Amino acid sequence: MLELGGTTQAPKGDLIKDVTEADFMAEVVEKSQEVPVIVDFWAPWCGPCKQLGPALEEAVTAARGAVVMAKVNVDEAQMIAGQLRIQSIPTVYAFWKGQPVDGFQGALPASELKAFIERVVQAAGGDASGGLDDAIAAAEEMLEQGAAPDAAQTFAAILEEEPENAKAYGGLVRAHVAMDDLEQAEAILNGAPISISKSSELEAAHAQLELAKQAAGAGPVGELTAAVEANPDDHQARYDLAQALYAKGDAAGAVEHLLELFKRDREWNEGAAKAQLFTIFEALKPNDPVVLNGRRKLSSMIFA
Repeated sequence: MLELGGTTQAPKGDLIKDVTEADFMAEVVEKSQEVPVIVDFWAPWCGPCKQLGPALEEAVTAARGAVVMAKVNVDEAQMIAGQLRIQSIPTVYAFWKGQPVDGFQGALPASELKAFIERVVQAAGGDASGGLDDAIAAAEEMLEQGAAPDAAQTFAAILEEEPENAKAYGGLVRAHVAMDDLEQAEAILNGAPISISKSSELEAAHAQLELAKQAAGAGPVGELTAAVEANPDDHQARYDLAQALYAKGDAAGAVEHLLELFKRDREWNEGAAKAQLFTIFEALKPNDPVVLNGRRKLSSMIFA
């Protein structure tokens, strides 16, 4: 098992236990002084319990020790069920510092179970990612500093731990784009699990890939600048200049020319200026000043 951020996945037996009335105090109340305990109240005859149980175990295991789970058969622990006023099953309580702090009844989809675990862990001041968030942050820093191969290796290791981690998947694509390995970047993007294929992280990676493809055929900035200065209404030259500027790392300049093109003829080439602006906005970080200013100016033009 790979180690990321100093965290390894705990054995399932350490995370998930069958608990009886005899050891409820030790395994739930006392244990919750150290780590949140997710208590699953179930029974062998309960159909929804059979659906919820494995999914909840999977969510707890994915948290890599940030929470533990206690499974309580209510048929064999009627006193505990009565004290906690369990009226229907499955019922799930989260214990922290000896007290129930959250819970739900009935079976929930995997996404809601994950959100429940994250909410409980955050309330206890922990990290439900099991250290993966720290590893992603480290990989992003590598990418920003130009160490794309190291970033790619880290993102790949994260995906071995959590194959549907959209942040790591998007990061791996962007790392290969940074290494000019566009073919591999596209292959990785096309192989993304369908569950995350429409995530904002993969949409951003797709935008960066498309811009990188355009950059490969971008013309010389000097010649295109001269063409635009000679004829400001040469829309194709201005569009090509925007692509060339972005390829040279001048996103702000590219956005300014695309805004000018939109201002002059928003319908040119089936709205190409607006489409290209949105591609750049998706590729950059949402809080990037280029994005914030560009979106503001574009909105003012649209609604003027």
